[in-house]
Amino acid sequence: MTGEIMIRIASAHLWVHDQDEALAFYVDKLGMEVRADVTVPEMGDFRWLAVGPAGQPDVSIVLMAVTSPPIPDTATAAQVLDLVGKGQANGVFLTTDDIWVDYERLIARGVEFIEPPENRFYGIDAGFRDPSGNHLRLTQPAPVPA
Repeated sequence: MTGEIMIRIASAHLWVHDQDEALAFYVDKLGMEVRADVTVPEMGDFRWLAVGPAGQPDVSIVLMAVTSPPIPDTATAAQVLDLVGKGQANGVFLTTDDIWVDYERLIARGVEFIEPPENRFYGIDAGFRDPSGNHLRLTQPAPVPA
């Protein structure tokens, strides 16, 4: 087999407690766009809900309800809900060209930061969580030396 492998990231998923609450947070507070919102009756009304950053139409974050398939049993769902609520199940890094401007805009929209912007070796970084507890980072990467 020859040639380059052409693999790209299309979507990633975050477990959420409530898809409607998550949708409002990612769209209204973070400014993302809805990529898909489809309910599949033949799969027990499974809901495929995906959002993505404006200007990046080929990237999406699926907001997956913990109580929907593929979580098969109550005990596993409870474990996932617990880990998500503690911010230990998933994480997403978002980047910006001006962290201070976007930090202030997000605060004005009601986003509660658990860590304010701080200088790190890789740039400036701040942390917040979504309504389900998922950990998100807002970063302004440091310039890469030539």
